[in-house]
Amino acid sequence: MPDHEKIILNTNINGEIRQDLIYEDLTLLDYLREFLGLLGTKRGCNCSECGSCTVLLDGRAVYSCSVLAIQAEGKKVLTIEGVSEPGKLHPIQEAYVEAGAVHCGFCTPGFVLSTKALLDRNHHPTKDEIKEALAGNLCRCTGYVQIIEAVLLASKKMYGSEKEGA
Repeated sequence: MPDHEKIILNTNINGEIRQDLIYEDLTLLDYLREFLGLLGTKRGCNCSECGSCTVLLDGRAVYSCSVLAIQAEGKKVLTIEGVSEPGKLHPIQEAYVEAGAVHCGFCTPGFVLSTKALLDRNHHPTKDEIKEALAGNLCRCTGYVQIIEAVLLASKKMYGSEKEGA
């Protein structure tokens, strides 16, 4: 029996239904980057420590370096390339730019997707809820203050103020 068996993966990547023949031990990160050429998902630590490889799997933020591609069988995967329409920024991306939360940009895709997962389930998170939701994402440039401000701004852009005058 060969070391690496091939299997068919049926999944939805950024709204596109896919059926691909892949190696059974291929990580979701390698499937996205090497097989599909979606380079926005970054390889950082490659051991679930930095969050640079974060994608949404059925709406939940996951480290794609620690998920086998086959675990996406029958599921929806959203990468940074699928967050907005081509040539446009998503309100979360706009908020990151406006708040100065993008410096070198390496960690930004993971932060944007973690932010999307948070705001999809909690339209008006507190600073503590934001810190908890983004705890698995590391940034070496911004010091996190601007990132938290970006999430709050994105919340307002997408859902308005929680209360009038807030």
